[in-house]
Amino acid sequence: MSALLLKMPLKLLYLSQDPQRIRRQLAGETLTREQAGPLRDDISTDEITPVHILSHYDDTLGDFAHTGLRCEGINPIGRKTLRQAGFAVLVAGRRYGKGSSREHSPTAEKLAGVQLVIAESFERIYRQNADNIGLFTSTDFGLLDRIERGETVTLADLVQGREELAASVLAAGGLLRWGQQFLSGTPAPAHDKSLSQQHTSPRQEPASTQAQTLFEKILARHHWPTPHTPAQPQAGEGLFVRADWRFIHEYYTGMADTLLQSALGERFTLQRPEQIVVFEDHTSYVQESPAHVQGGLIANMQAMRQAQRTFAARHGLRMHRTLTEAEVLLDDGSNVAGISHAMVAEHYALPGQLLVGTDSHTPHSGALGCVAFGVGTTDMANAFVTGAVRMTLPESVRVALQGQLPAGVTAKDLMLHLLATPFIREGHGVGKVFEFTGSGMAHLSIDERTTLTNMCAELGGLTGIVAPDAETVRFLKERRGVDFTIEDWMHSDARAHFAHHIEVDLTTLSPMVARPGDPGLGLALKDLQERVRIDIAYGGSCTAGKREDFDHYHAVLAWGHTRGMKIAQGVQVFLQYGTTAVRDYCIAQGYDQTFAALGVRILQPSCGACANCGPGSSTDAAQVTVSAINRNFPGRSGPGQVWLASPPTVMASALAGELISFEELQQLSGKTPRPCP
Repeated sequence: MSALLLKMPLKLLYLSQDPQRIRRQLAGETLTREQAGPLRDDISTDEITPVHILSHYDDTLGDFAHTGLRCEGINPIGRKTLRQAGFAVLVAGRRYGKGSSREHSPTAEKLAGVQLVIAESFERIYRQNADNIGLFTSTDFGLLDRIERGETVTLADLVQGREELAASVLAAGGLLRWGQQFLSGTPAPAHDKSLSQQHTSPRQEPASTQAQTLFEKILARHHWPTPHTPAQPQAGEGLFVRADWRFIHEYYTGMADTLLQSALGERFTLQRPEQIVVFEDHTSYVQESPAHVQGGLIANMQAMRQAQRTFAARHGLRMHRTLTEAEVLLDDGSNVAGISHAMVAEHYALPGQLLVGTDSHTPHSGALGCVAFGVGTTDMANAFVTGAVRMTLPESVRVALQGQLPAGVTAKDLMLHLLATPFIREGHGVGKVFEFTGSGMAHLSIDERTTLTNMCAELGGLTGIVAPDAETVRFLKERRGVDFTIEDWMHSDARAHFAHHIEVDLTTLSPMVARPGDPGLGLALKDLQERVRIDIAYGGSCTAGKREDFDHYHAVLAWGHTRGMKIAQGVQVFLQYGTTAVRDYCIAQGYDQTFAALGVRILQPSCGACANCGPGSSTDAAQVTVSAINRNFPGRSGPGQVWLASPPTVMASALAGELISFEELQQLSGKTPRPCP
C-alpha cells in the first residue's frame, strides 16, 4: 500500500459555515484551516446532489456537485463551479453525507474532480458508496498539513484506520472490480428456495452458544463467507450477506445497468432474479414538479423511467408501477403499487429475513422483525450479479420504550424526540442498529412501528428492528393473509450486548416539531415561542402515508368539518397515499368524502413532495410548509422552509393556518380565534 494515489498538486476547498469564505476560495483565494472558520456540519446528499438532477447519471452529473449546499441561507456553489475551480480535496465537519442513499452524490463529486473528502465523521451509506466508486474519504485532519506542504500521500495513508474490506475495495478501484475478482465463483450460502412464497419462514440453523441480538442471529443465518472477509466478523469489520429480497427504483436502475454493462458487457446474468423487485415510485407526478419543469428535466426523467422498464423486461423482473391519475380512472383495480419500502412491508418482508433496497428508508420493514437496510447503486449492481451484499458489521443500540403514548401523540413525535437528543445530534447513532423494545411496544401497531424503523435513517443508523410478537402475527394475517409462526430464536437474548441503552418514558412525550433545515432540530410544540404561519400542509410519504396515518388525518379533518371549520385561507393541503392498499382502505372507510368536502388535494401513491417530485413542494423561498415526511434538509421539498410534524399536527395546522397541535386546536374551539400572524 505504498503507491501514490492522488494526483498532485491538490487544491483544498474548506466547506465553511460562512458562504462568503467558500466563494472566496472558488474565486481563487487560498485559505488555511483557521481562516476558513467553523466547518459546515450535517451536509446532506440532498445538498450535494439535489433530487431534481438525479436523472443525470453520466458525466453531466459532475456539473451539479454541491449546487444545493446552503450556508446561512445562501447557495455559494453554482452549476459547474466546483468542477471548473479544480478542487481535489473537500473538507467538512460532522456527519458528512447524511440522508439519502443516492450514489449520485459521491459520483458527482468524483466527476467534478474531487479525489478525497476529509470530514470529522461520515454517514454510513455515503462513505460506503464513496468506497464503491473509488472516491477516498478520511477523518484524519493531519493529512491537511501534508497536502498543503505538497507531500506524497499513499494508499496506506488514505485507508489508515479503515477496516480491511473497505481498504481492499479502494485498492481494487471500486466494488464491481473487487466483486469480479473475489466473488465470482464463490459459492453462495444455502438458502430456502421457497422464500418467495410469503408464508414460508427462513430456515432455522443451530443457535450460537453466545448471547446474541436478534439482528446478530439473522445476520448469522445470512452470512456469506469469502476468502477476503473474516469468518467470524467483529463490529467494524466488513462482510457479505445473502439477501432474501433486493429491490430498486427508477432513480438507480438505469445507473446500475450502465455500471454493469461498462464492467461486464451487455450479456450479464442476474443472480436469483425471482428475488429482485423493481419499483416505479418517484416519477408519477414529475410533470407537476416545479423543480423538474423549470429545470427542463422532464425528458430526462422519462428516459430514466424507460431505462428501468427496459431493464426489468430484459431480465424478467417483477415490477410495481404507480399509475398516473388519468390511468387510475381506467384501472380495473388489479394494479398494486406504491412507495417501494412501504410495498415491501405490505407484500414481501417476513420476520427473520434480510433485505436490501436502494433507498435509505429501507429499514421500514424492520418493524416486522427482519433486517432491512439501504444500499447505493454499485452495491445493488454488485448484488444483482453476484448475489452478495456488502456491509460493515455494526454495533447495536437498545431503545427501551416504557408506558403508553398520550392521546394525540404518535410514533413520529417519538422519533423527533429521539433525533433531538445529544446522543443522536452528536452522531453517535451513525451506522448503528436500533432495536426498539420495552413494554411500550405492545401499544404500538405495525404502522407506528414502521415509522420508528423507517426513520432510523434519520438517526444515522444502518437499520431499526422490532422483535416479532402477536401484533406482527396479526398484521401479517390481516393485511397479507399470511399465517406466520414466530420461531423460538426470533428475539434478542437476555444477555445480548448493546453498545448503548436509551430509555424513553412514552407518557412524558407531547407533540413535537422540527425546525427547517434538519430533522434533528426538534422541540416540543408547546415550547415553540414564535407563531409560525403556514402556506402548505402535506401528509404522505413512506413515513406518513400508511393506514393509521390516514386515520389521524381524517380524524382531525372530520372533527373540524363537523364544527363548520374550513382549511385556513391561503393554505394548500395535500394528502398522498403510500400504497394503493392504503388508498383502497381510505375509500372503503369513506375518508375521501371528508377530504373532498374540505378541498384537500388527494394524490396517488408516490414519493411526491418528500423527494421534491410533485405537488406539495414549495415553489418560493418565502413559503412555509408543515409536513409529515421524514426529513427537511435544505431544498428537500422545494426552496421554502419545511417544519416536520406528526399527521395530527399537520392537519390541525392546516385548519388553523399556523403550527398548532390537535389538542390545542380542540381547546381553542369555541373561543375567539387568535388573529393570524
